[in-house]
Amino acid sequence: MMQISRRPCPEAPARRLADAGLPPLLARLYAARGVARKDELDYALTALLPPDGLRGVKEAAELLADTLAAQAPMLIVADYDCDGATACAVGIRALRAFGGTVDYLVPNRFKFGYGLTPAIVALAAERKPALLITVDNGIASVEGVAAARAAGITTLITDHHLPGDTLPDADVIVNPNQPGCSFASKHIAGVGVMFYTMLALRAELRRRNWFATREEPKLADLLDLVALGTVADVVKLDQNNRILVHQGLSRMRAGKMQPGIRALFAAASRDAMRASTFDLGFGLGPRLNAAGRLADMSLGIECLITDDPLRATNLARELDRMNQERRSIEEDMQASAELMLDALGNSAAHGVALFDADWHQGVVGIVAGRVKERLHRPVIAFARSDDGLIKGSGRSVAGVHLRDALDLLSKRQPDLILTFGGHAMAAGVLIRETDFPRFAAGFDAVVQALADDEALNPRLETDGELSPHEMSLEAARLIEREIWGQGFPAPLFSDAFEVESQRLLKDQHVKLTLRRGNERYEAIRFRHADPAPDRLRAAFRLSANEYRGVASLQLLIEHWEDATGG
Repeated sequence: MMQISRRPCPEAPARRLADAGLPPLLARLYAARGVARKDELDYALTALLPPDGLRGVKEAAELLADTLAAQAPMLIVADYDCDGATACAVGIRALRAFGGTVDYLVPNRFKFGYGLTPAIVALAAERKPALLITVDNGIASVEGVAAARAAGITTLITDHHLPGDTLPDADVIVNPNQPGCSFASKHIAGVGVMFYTMLALRAELRRRNWFATREEPKLADLLDLVALGTVADVVKLDQNNRILVHQGLSRMRAGKMQPGIRALFAAASRDAMRASTFDLGFGLGPRLNAAGRLADMSLGIECLITDDPLRATNLARELDRMNQERRSIEEDMQASAELMLDALGNSAAHGVALFDADWHQGVVGIVAGRVKERLHRPVIAFARSDDGLIKGSGRSVAGVHLRDALDLLSKRQPDLILTFGGHAMAAGVLIRETDFPRFAAGFDAVVQALADDEALNPRLETDGELSPHEMSLEAARLIEREIWGQGFPAPLFSDAFEVESQRLLKDQHVKLTLRRGNERYEAIRFRHADPAPDRLRAAFRLSANEYRGVASLQLLIEHWEDATGG
């Protein structure tokens, strides 16, 4: 049973924020998210943490500057998700603007797997780079870095993932989560790490009078890429990340963006002049990720690094087509997962592992996320790989650190997991197909050991009720311009309504007209086909719905309960 609770809102900070000039609604919302002073909402670039706090960034800047001075070729090894693609694009655009010779290599996830492996190094060596630069990967690539060193190739690791027990023997590592790094924003995305590395490089080049004879590039022009990668990677939006996202969104709204970003907005039928974190996370991000899920991320990277608007448009349309294909595959896989869950009944009490021989490797993470939302349990979904192996992608709930769960399972059964890695909320794992039943039982056991009952109880935390004047299109516009995301949740409200009418859209969405007092509201609940009760208590978001050029308020319902007679 879903538990709906109200997020506590301390009165003193809310009053202080309102007195400092914030609209009362925003003052209340921010205070409930731990903001105590208006300066915590200072999103100017000058409020960013300085690059020199990142361990290794000074050495990285010197290494890159030396490579530029020697006119030596560089090769970026990227990851196959949106964070990796945007990080690669930041590196390509910045290093070329600095005068460097740089290309990229993005592994096909189905053939090479994740990270800088020896096989990827062998592929990279064919291009004869003097320097290999990883983005959004590499911190676990002990064998790959060793292979690069044996081949005489210098390596620079830029990553944000948690390191294992052994660090790779790279020439330089830039990662806020490596031991001994004092950088305060531990949640910065891979694209943020690369952006910071480029800031440090520019400072080093200034010291060397590099720009005495050439134009100095404006790295702030890359913040649209940083914002997209940061939001799409679902990292915690601490103040530093919110600054990066705010600055990127501000540039998009002002029409200052890469041709590929502009083309992705058009492909997603979204208005860049009103760009929001929702647009990045649910419009642009999935279209970029579709390339990495179904083929390889080269298509996405090319879209982000081209300066030709027509080419960007064509690439964005192809990404949109691939995303539609991904949705079709996902629907079939989701239907299969539902049948499995029905067969499991109530036996899946803690951690859930699912496997279907026909599932697509690139889409299992999405299916895991959908099942996690339904069950409020950590879920890992597996698809077949090669040579009798299966690859799993997992999603977790707050209170269960997924990578720690896999680490505990690997310690309990050292012969079970071949490789694993990831974050608290998402992780990947490789096992033998014959070991799936043992993995499923072991995963359930470790989740049971790590999770308390509270963590596995589904609950929605809302910001309570809105007054009649706050239930408005203006309030929806006000909220959508702010920065919301992981660790800084978008406002969710709750209230009771009478249901005046309802109908089913496309057999999967419920469209309603609700009444509260004398006021009527249009509302929709996506991915939910069951009819609403005559009177309900809903958890909802305010949305500005655009239809044929006319904007109106719409409530996006996330959950409802029968309030008949209540």
